[in-house]
Amino acid sequence: MTAIIEVNNLVKVFNGTIRAVDGVSFQVEEGEIFGFLGPNGAGKTTTISVLTTLLKPTSGSATIMGMDVVKEAYEVRKVIGLVPQELTVDDDLTGRENMMLQATLYNVPRKDAVERIDELIRLVKLEDAADRMVKTYSGGMRKRLELAEGLIHRPRILFLDEPTLGLDVQTRSVMWEHIKNLKQKHNMTVFMTTHYLEEADSLCDRIGLIDYGKIMALDTPSTLKRSLGGDVLQIKVDGEKDFTPIIQGVMGVLEIKREGTEYRVKVLNGETTMPVVLKALTDNGGTVTRVSLERPNMDQVFLEYTGRSLRDSEQSGSMNTSQARAAAIQMRRRH
Repeated sequence: MTAIIEVNNLVKVFNGTIRAVDGVSFQVEEGEIFGFLGPNGAGKTTTISVLTTLLKPTSGSATIMGMDVVKEAYEVRKVIGLVPQELTVDDDLTGRENMMLQATLYNVPRKDAVERIDELIRLVKLEDAADRMVKTYSGGMRKRLELAEGLIHRPRILFLDEPTLGLDVQTRSVMWEHIKNLKQKHNMTVFMTTHYLEEADSLCDRIGLIDYGKIMALDTPSTLKRSLGGDVLQIKVDGEKDFTPIIQGVMGVLEIKREGTEYRVKVLNGETTMPVVLKALTDNGGTVTRVSLERPNMDQVFLEYTGRSLRDSEQSGSMNTSQARAAAIQMRRRH
């Protein structure tokens, strides 16, 4: 496979002190779905903004299909599509009119635009709503319309910033199918950001775990989960005594991390090791107040590489709706 996106030591600093992106390097292969998984404020949207020419990096470099995103921004914009995190569609236009507006901004010939709009409306299953005002759309319908708009000029690479944020589970599943179809039917390269663990696990060929502007790990979902090396026991024990040596003495225990009275114990096989660990604690005067067995998953992977669970509830540092609309138009104009 060939790298279609190359990023080298990318840094973006705001206000002279805030390092939103801190020395990020990675490649994205043509035809893959590549994901940035991380909490709000981790640097995901900032990275996409640099790659889509909306922000200039403080240092480092990034290329799209060999074109520098700063020096050749105009050419880069011709081959990429962007679906921003916030909705940018115009409520006072119909779905079809919104798409024609985007086609005009991309200089798509009208005849081609009409054909493509019909095709994309079918793709995102908005046939019955295409000629209704967008103000009558549900949140899920608006997201699907945004996806269709991002495809109107047939980009080689599609950037999706939190594509299912705020959607219900059923609508998210529909969006996932649309994203998968883009790869399977059109061999489109998709770069997406998310803080939904199951979304990254289900959709992405490779995942970059990003936190505080740094990539903490990068690999396929299965390889990242295998890197944990086994199951994880979460144990809470009353008292100030350190039971680490006791737990470490149990056969099958691979690693222990203690935070106060809580222990995160990595084991080869949780089902067989857990009762032995609990007995060892009890025999040595420990009172276990909580215990759970967790199989390897993306949350455990994130915890392993960052030291904490994904912070879904943090406030986002993303653009607001008006900023997102302005940014999207900025990227699309003058094609």
